[in-house]
Amino acid sequence: MTKKSTKLMKPYSLFLEQYMKRLGPIDEVNGFKVRPGFFDEFGATVIPGGVSFTVHSKHATSFKLALYKRRAEEPFVILPFPEAYRVGNVYSMIVFGLDIEEIEYAYFVDGPYHPKKGHIFDDTNVLLDPYAKAVSGQSEWGKKPDYGMSYRARVVASDFDWKKSRAPLIPMEDLIIYELHVRGFTKDKSSGVEYSGTFSGLAEKIPYLKSLGINAVELMPIFEFDEMSGMRHHDGKKLYDYWGYNPLSFFAPNTAYASNHEYNHEGTELKKLVKKMHDNGIEVILDVVFNHTAEGNEQGPSINLKGFDNSVYYMLTPDGHYFNFSGCGNTLNCNHPIVRRMIIDCLRHWVIEYRVDGFRFDLASILGRNEDARR
Repeated sequence: MTKKSTKLMKPYSLFLEQYMKRLGPIDEVNGFKVRPGFFDEFGATVIPGGVSFTVHSKHATSFKLALYKRRAEEPFVILPFPEAYRVGNVYSMIVFGLDIEEIEYAYFVDGPYHPKKGHIFDDTNVLLDPYAKAVSGQSEWGKKPDYGMSYRARVVASDFDWKKSRAPLIPMEDLIIYELHVRGFTKDKSSGVEYSGTFSGLAEKIPYLKSLGINAVELMPIFEFDEMSGMRHHDGKKLYDYWGYNPLSFFAPNTAYASNHEYNHEGTELKKLVKKMHDNGIEVILDVVFNHTAEGNEQGPSINLKGFDNSVYYMLTPDGHYFNFSGCGNTLNCNHPIVRRMIIDCLRHWVIEYRVDGFRFDLASILGRNEDARR
């Protein structure tokens, strides 16, 4: 290391030291040192020495953070958010001393239970963070996790090096778009790729895509979804939820599309794909689904949004049932301010973190409905 680089590092080291002194723990909850977190940063945010966990709910009365060892069925600790760690409808807590490579997390949320008013809080439900950057238990296509079916989140380290890679910035009128399904495009042996059915397999086909003369790919949904949801047998074959139009998490890439496990670096293989596409003059457009979720109607599971604030996130009839303008059981309440923020945060996340070039909105007209379900 040169003397010059050493001099440059000293101020940064001093900054980190001062930073940690300012944001050191002030409380202890169930054996873990904590302090109020970053109230404007929803989800899990890594900081030196800890993780800030931030959630939102208008009608919830309490939040508990459940921490799990990787692949464990039960949490090793449950940390209630102290009342002082709440500002308005936002709860935020920094937990110190966590090894993000070894933990998964979820929430227990309590609040009123009045289904006719849209409130269905149940503090026994294990709930996935709506801002989860990675979902555990979904890594192998067509296989249920062997430690239970509750969806949990991982804390993701954002350290991918994009180097000097830049987007092609092709004018809209000049785009020649090729729509494809990430798994289906290379799953057959005829594709001739090493990593069939994955982001890496798609990257292997870039020379073929260029030979077609295209300059943009539109990826059918890559938000995390559960292909085992509704799985059934027909004529001796297993039928999966193949297409991906039932999202579990808007912020997390489908880990079953990665060629290997990327613990706490979920999305790295996708980022490599986007970078390689850009380096070859090809833009990447995502087919996104914000009109409904995998939670379905009254008979559907409570995965995240139902348990966090059902009456806020979904369009409901006056007696608490789900409007089904999507044809998939529920309709996201896209004109509510907190839902609008979630969608905008999500789009910003995919552009900044994954450098995608654009979006195609599935059933986009639903996003324009009023909160009372009128157009």
